[in-house]
Amino acid sequence: NLQIVICIGVAELFWRFLMELKIMQKTYDLALYLYPALLHFPRSERHTSVAEIKRTLFNMMRLIVRANKAKKKKELLAELDAELELLRTQIRLVMELGFLPFKKYKIISGYLAEIGKMLGGWIKSCRY
Repeated sequence: NLQIVICIGVAELFWRFLMELKIMQKTYDLALYLYPALLHFPRSERHTSVAEIKRTLFNMMRLIVRANKAKKKKELLAELDAELELLRTQIRLVMELGFLPFKKYKIISGYLAEIGKMLGGWIKSCRY
């Protein structure tokens, strides 16, 4: 019975490790897609909208790394969830203002939805 408990514990740790890697990879892929799109924004937006979107994206990556290393993840994951929601709002706003084509908005929204699902799973795994 002890061996089964240890195996389950190791499997759970491995699953969490993979989930954390996947969420970072998906966030990184989002950054790779988003950066070229941001280059096409008007010059007047480069120090405002573009800078804020980049800051939010980097904050998300920073929080993923910190949560991955932390023993108490709950607070960091809540911050990450808030940053994700902020990024969703920022992306929707720049699309509605006409700075981001709808086609790119849909692709970015897909990335954000996947990241949200991964984050939700990570948060659930930390509740138990």
